[in-house]
Amino acid sequence: MYSMLMSVYKKEKAENLRLSVESMMKQTVPPDDAVLYCDGRLTKELYDTIDRLKEKYDILNVLYNNENIGLGKALAKGLKSCKYEIVARMDSDDIAFPDRMERQLEAFSRFGADIVSGTVEEFEGDTGNIIGIKSLPQYDEQIKKYARKRNPFNHPCVAFKKESVLKAGNYQHCPYFEDYWLWLRMLKNGCVGYNVPKAVLHMRSGEQLYMRRGGKDYIRCALDFRKMARRSGFCSMTDYITACMGHIVAAAVPNKLRMIIYSKVLRK
Repeated sequence: MYSMLMSVYKKEKAENLRLSVESMMKQTVPPDDAVLYCDGRLTKELYDTIDRLKEKYDILNVLYNNENIGLGKALAKGLKSCKYEIVARMDSDDIAFPDRMERQLEAFSRFGADIVSGTVEEFEGDTGNIIGIKSLPQYDEQIKKYARKRNPFNHPCVAFKKESVLKAGNYQHCPYFEDYWLWLRMLKNGCVGYNVPKAVLHMRSGEQLYMRRGGKDYIRCALDFRKMARRSGFCSMTDYITACMGHIVAAAVPNKLRMIIYSKVLRK
């Protein structure tokens, strides 16, 4: 048994939300509980879609909130309403492969994992137009080494043990890096990670995704996060300097060049 956790806000397209939720409900091993947190007031189209999804899937527990509080705080609140120990994260615009959870649940038992994600196929427009593949280190030792400089899990398809997340302090407000900051605290606590080598999710991508990773605000948030990572003791001073330089360069260049950097260099 497991719970699904998703947050949605007003800029999401209603059709994307429908496809995302249904891709989880139609898993070969479907969820037994699903929590959808509405982060602020939504559009009429989104509310109508949510109403139809509630009628279709009686396990869907919708939490309404009129104030937009940000992804970290929204997920922290939503997690507390999840009924089961294993919780599968899902973004409101991505599409899970039908066997995503079958593969991830197997990894929890086989590797004694606390956090499991997997490879994602990035697409633009529709899932037939794959523009990139993001794979990550598979085993725990590799993951911990990789985490010192880069995010070791694909958040849109991560699943984790609720108790381990709460012991690490739950999701916290850390713009752009809510998930990465949580993983560092969990790994430092001794949690075991694993990444499924096969693709488990279609992740919506394109210019807008990379636009959010540029500009002064992103650089400021990235450097603030790196300071916290350094102070946590998980990352060395060398890790800190190297990662900061990478953030600054990638965020400062034009968006088309940033897309090339991520797709040709950082996706290896």
